[in-house]
Amino acid sequence: MRLGRVSGKIVATRKDPSLKGIRLLVIRPLDHRRNDHGDALVAADVVSAGQGETVYWVSAREAPNALPDKYGPVDAAIVGIADRIDIRNEP
Repeated sequence: MRLGRVSGKIVATRKDPSLKGIRLLVIRPLDHRRNDHGDALVAADVVSAGQGETVYWVSAREAPNALPDKYGPVDAAIVGIADRIDIRNEP
């Protein structure tokens, strides 16, 4: 799982039937200190994340498993909302 921040949403008039009722959000990957770390991507949202929230997401083979039917044409899926991130002191 990786961290990301919701930065927008996608409005689609047509999408694959397996994604019916699933929102598509734009997320920015983050490092462990919540700094941007990579290009923005589109992820299926199964947890009702909101704009600006810090989320954790999965990609590749794990992404479709987050969908209700465990199947769908997705490369990334938001699987949780981070309430708090604790970082230990680093040398």
